[in-house]
Amino acid sequence: MTDIIDKAARALSAGLMLFGIAVLGLVETLAGQPFAPVPMKNEAGDVVATPLIAPEIRTGFVLAGIAVLGLYAAYRLVAPLPDDRGVSHESMAD
Repeated sequence: MTDIIDKAARALSAGLMLFGIAVLGLVETLAGQPFAPVPMKNEAGDVVATPLIAPEIRTGFVLAGIAVLGLYAAYRLVAPLPDDRGVSHESMAD
């Protein structure tokens, strides 16, 4: 049972962080200018360009991935250790 939870937690957290950093970063790059996470303004103060994906959304995906890792760590602290199935213990000879 814990093996399934381990794999699911690792996959979900890695997927969220990968999507927030790499995929949305690639989408932002392919969308073109601006490469800044804030709206660009001209001298008059008018907004001339805004990012395609808000930085709050990308940050939210990354923080969600980190939160999943934190919950997984808390789970591993309170979960019982698995039994030592099939492990033989050797003792030193005199």
